[in-house]
Amino acid sequence: MTNNNNKKISETTIREILVQFWYGIGNLKPSLFSGVFFFFVSRIIMVIVPLFYKNFFDVIGKSNDVNITAPKLIHIIILILILNFADQACWQVANYFYLPTVSKVMARLKQISFDYLIKHSHSFFTNNFSGSLVQKVGRFSRAFENISDGLVYNFMPLVVTVFGSIIVTWFIAPVFAIILLIWVIIYVIFSIIFSTWKIKYDKLVAAADSLTTGYLSDSITNNNAVTFFTGHNYESKGFKDVSNDQAKKYLFSWQLGNISDVVQVFLITIVEFLVFYFAIKYWKVGLISIGTFVLGQTYIIGLSQQLWGLNKTIRNFYQSIADSKEMVDILLTRYEIEDIPNAKKLIIKKGEIEFRGVTFKFNKDTNILDNLDLVIKPREKVAIVGHSGAGKTTLVRLIMRLYNLTAGSICIDGQDISAVTQDSLREHISFVPQDPVLFHRTLLENIRYGNRKATDEEVKKAAKLAHCDEFIESLPLKYDTYVGERGIKLSGGERQRVAIARAILKKAPILIFDEATSSLDSYSESLIQDALKHLMENSTTIVIAHRLSTIRKMDRIISMEKGLIVEDGTHDELANKESGLYKNLWDLQVSGFI
Repeated sequence: MTNNNNKKISETTIREILVQFWYGIGNLKPSLFSGVFFFFVSRIIMVIVPLFYKNFFDVIGKSNDVNITAPKLIHIIILILILNFADQACWQVANYFYLPTVSKVMARLKQISFDYLIKHSHSFFTNNFSGSLVQKVGRFSRAFENISDGLVYNFMPLVVTVFGSIIVTWFIAPVFAIILLIWVIIYVIFSIIFSTWKIKYDKLVAAADSLTTGYLSDSITNNNAVTFFTGHNYESKGFKDVSNDQAKKYLFSWQLGNISDVVQVFLITIVEFLVFYFAIKYWKVGLISIGTFVLGQTYIIGLSQQLWGLNKTIRNFYQSIADSKEMVDILLTRYEIEDIPNAKKLIIKKGEIEFRGVTFKFNKDTNILDNLDLVIKPREKVAIVGHSGAGKTTLVRLIMRLYNLTAGSICIDGQDISAVTQDSLREHISFVPQDPVLFHRTLLENIRYGNRKATDEEVKKAAKLAHCDEFIESLPLKYDTYVGERGIKLSGGERQRVAIARAILKKAPILIFDEATSSLDSYSESLIQDALKHLMENSTTIVIAHRLSTIRKMDRIISMEKGLIVEDGTHDELANKESGLYKNLWDLQVSGFI
């Protein structure tokens, strides 16, 4: 895949977009070109057919003897019949090659887009609407269909017809050829200039469409928040604003198209008048026959139809380019997090994690972590506490390498995680987030995602350890129950239990829990704490917790504030200090203020 690290997204060119299409065609080029070849032959035949109509009318005009004329006319219409059958045969053979090829290329373009898109960084997805990304993938594949259909069904037949008509009429009636040539040049120049100028407005239409889709997706995804905060009217007004703006841009684009149509009608009317005028003039002096007149008129009608389609083809081409641009922007954007060349796989024998002078900032002004040093010993159980914004979640996300460090390094068993492959790093870590998001798939599939090679029995065993079976067994379809988009059919506690079951099934040497029991009631939490105790026995474990009662038995507790480690010790050591961050938090929770 072609990437350019220094190029601004807005500078994506038509050539770069077409290169991505070419890449998507891949090894299907022979099949595609075979289809195009037979389409070409079909159009050549259709340029030849009017010559037989010319002969047909010339025979009628030159002979008064029906007995002599009729056999000649029958011979001509038989040849026309044969040519029409040959045209249809070539057309069908062309479609036999072309249609399956286009459908396969569209599928490949979607696959290429998906494969590249899904590997973008955590930051990328937090900065983009999921609905807009989905739409960009679909637009990209459909744009290829529109462009290829325009070239094959409109542009190529036009080129063949134009050159064929001019060449044929040049040898029969040069004045017709000159008129056709001048007319086609004026028509094509106008269409290209107008459509090229109009592309900037087509891009605005595409951008407005993405904005509307993104707003719609955002509101639907957050429908609970809309309901809880009675935001229906507010969201309706917001959607009305973006959809009305989209409608204005669409209307302006359509009005520009109407201007183009008016100019085209004028040019077609003028050329028809000129052809009729010179045909009558030369027919009067016997320089052309009735057949030649019919030939010229046939070519004019055919060219008028195809040239009318040219403007639409050019508009569709640029519209498709505009539709493709947003997806190609993504394909041409290098990943924020990349494996270094020849990155090795992470090998974990002990599970020691070491932070060496780690500094991280989202922008130039604010450090989230500031020159942090920390060693977590193999199989050690470490809890991280602190106020919101202290850097706790950022710390564990850096271990997962969801962001690149600003400075310093993180090592696991002495291996710098920036020098190993991301997949091998994450394969060795089980991460349970505070708000797990599930696939709209069955419970069995969602739990198995922790280890996609696990058997049904292994999945159910992990579910039982995480106490998922308690609610699964009450469902009509049990493990075959679909959980809804993002797991919305389950409660927060049920989703967390599914996420914990995934972690149990994965059996990774490093465990990270970001408030993994925050949505559980006290009874469920006590059951899962027992399961986690066995899960953590042979793993290096990091737990982020606000409910301090859940971490009393951890080997170490680290208190963080403003990106710094301010305390490090056991629960008893920190809770019994005269003062300190952990003691304050513990006293507040024990006394019931939090």
